[in-house]
Amino acid sequence: MSEEKKEHEPDVVDKAFEAFDHVLDVVHDRILRPILVAGRTIAFGFILLLIALVLLIVLVIGIIRLLNVYLFAGHEWLSCLIVGGALVITGLIIWRRRRPATLRK
Repeated sequence: MSEEKKEHEPDVVDKAFEAFDHVLDVVHDRILRPILVAGRTIAFGFILLLIALVLLIVLVIGIIRLLNVYLFAGHEWLSCLIVGGALVITGLIIWRRRRPATLRK
């Protein structure tokens, strides 16, 4: 009978491994998981930013080519003037909507 009780009672090694496992779980949940989530967020943000930049460049090139071929054949400077003017106006609108550094916080 005494041997059956010894098999069911956790020994010191099992208790030590359970405590070590618990410490590792706590460290993972409180320290490593936020670091991993922040890293994923930064990485996916950069990927989305690069995709948006590539799409914007392709869109501007497509608009310039469309204007060159269908509207201003022989007067390509007009296409560049229209697209450049649209980009300048967009930049001025964005610049106008900015706030001073003291009001951003």
